[in-house]
Amino acid sequence: MAGKSMNIDAEGIYYRQLNERIRQAVADGVSEFTLTNVKGQRYIATGLKGEHLKFVIHGTPGQDLAAFMQGPTVRVEGNTQDGVGNTMDRGRISVNGMTGDVLGYGMRGGHIFVHRDVGYRVGIHMKSFKDKVPVIVIGGKAGDFLGEYMAGGAIILLGSFSWRQNAPISGSSLGTGMHGGVIYTRGKVPEEQLGPGLKTEPVSPEDLDVIRCNVAEFAREFDEDPTRIMDAEFYKVAPFSHRPYGNMYCPC
Repeated sequence: MAGKSMNIDAEGIYYRQLNERIRQAVADGVSEFTLTNVKGQRYIATGLKGEHLKFVIHGTPGQDLAAFMQGPTVRVEGNTQDGVGNTMDRGRISVNGMTGDVLGYGMRGGHIFVHRDVGYRVGIHMKSFKDKVPVIVIGGKAGDFLGEYMAGGAIILLGSFSWRQNAPISGSSLGTGMHGGVIYTRGKVPEEQLGPGLKTEPVSPEDLDVIRCNVAEFAREFDEDPTRIMDAEFYKVAPFSHRPYGNMYCPC
């Protein structure tokens, strides 16, 4: 049985009123939302629970989109500001554009797919526990401190769909302080961009399975060719203390 749907034109609506309207609609049984003319309204889908909830957002949502989210699916047709998926517990976010800083801060589970570039300190303090293993797939390039203090999960940095053609695939201090999880890159990151004591190494067949599965998901989200994306050398950055992860990283 299909759930109720709602279209909201967010033009001129203050963020508090917009979120109050969404929460009341969820309480009334609405499960599918289409938001248009979003211009910086914060906290959309923040704290909402339930895999049945789905959002399509047209415009540029403000800070902390889908923060603390537990289950919903959010797709943004446009760019986003900072803090997307802050401390997200589970669910799925797709951004058909670029994102700001601290994407996936403290993320504990779920998947985030970004078609283009991301800002600074993406994936900082990501962590995993038992069957909750967060994954961020970035189609473009990343700013400084990607994966800083990372404690679990996976970041896949493709560098293939960037608007910053002359920039390295990642900014400086990649993986600084990371003590868990893994960062995969399409192509090698220059050593001067890595955090202290880190190095890149070729991926294993197990790593390639993780990458291939998530690239397939990314390609479906943004209508890209997964074969072309995979036609490159992949490398990984991981802490010196390893732990098994296997196919837990794959949403398939």
